[in-house]
Amino acid sequence: MVPTSEARRIAVVGAGGVGGLLGAMLARAGHDVRMLARGAALEAIRAHGLHTHGPDGDHAVPIAQASDDAAALGEADLVLVTVKTWQLTLLGPRLVPLVGEGTLVVPLQNGVEASEQLAGALGEAHVIGAVCRMLGWVERPGHIRWIGNPPSLMLGPRSPGQIEGVAACAAALRLGGIEVVITSAIEQARWLKLLFIAPYAAVGAVERAPLGALRRTPQAYARMAAAMHEIAGLAAARGVELPPDAVTTAMQRIDALPDDATASMHRDIASGRPSELHELIGAVVRLGRQAQVETPVSSALYAELEPLERRARQRG
Repeated sequence: MVPTSEARRIAVVGAGGVGGLLGAMLARAGHDVRMLARGAALEAIRAHGLHTHGPDGDHAVPIAQASDDAAALGEADLVLVTVKTWQLTLLGPRLVPLVGEGTLVVPLQNGVEASEQLAGALGEAHVIGAVCRMLGWVERPGHIRWIGNPPSLMLGPRSPGQIEGVAACAAALRLGGIEVVITSAIEQARWLKLLFIAPYAAVGAVERAPLGALRRTPQAYARMAAAMHEIAGLAAARGVELPPDAVTTAMQRIDALPDDATASMHRDIASGRPSELHELIGAVVRLGRQAQVETPVSSALYAELEPLERRARQRG
């Protein structure tokens, strides 16, 4: 348990694979965790807390407060925003009651635009940069399954005034057993994550296959690498310097993941749900046009998946 003097009030926005696991880990460590959730997830958390199932075993964790109304949760020291990127536009203004004078907001979305979106609604001083790495999903409401390595976060200030706050945030998260690295190059880290996740998610969704099958399919494997090279070129055109071996390193990560691994965007598309298509491979295409950088592989992947995304959003 965290000593009382070190416990923090942490609001977790979203109870999916990321939010559910992080919320449970932080609550187990003794932090005052408050979940902003809705629907079946909210009912399950209120009735039975959160349940996690992974390499560290099975855990049932009570959550003291859960609501679909941010005002009912009150101001927090930390706000972990774990919903899908496409939800931020409408959700951002609803999070204002969670943010007090010293609150730090940690966006854990994929893509390279989430911090800026939330800063527009909640204030530049409150929103830091972050990158999340983990493999987890909802088995059923309130039950989170995860595989592979423990959750890993990279945090970085977006302005000099956030440096001390980022260090305090990292310390609180580490007490929950979450791996945290602080970086002064968070923009580079966000683009490296996009370079990895956008091609992996898009090719997996097009092929309707987990990672092991993609690795055994030369065309799919080559398509991932080609899209990664496009993203590296786009980052350079936008003034973000990535390491020369960025694509090689990303493909090595692809090679090291479990055979049954799938990206959340892939799972959403396969299930007919709205996904982060526009914010991942779609953002590569959109930002490429703005920077006058050609992205033929990414554009083809986006064109194959966009009709599925359109139908999912029409269904709501």
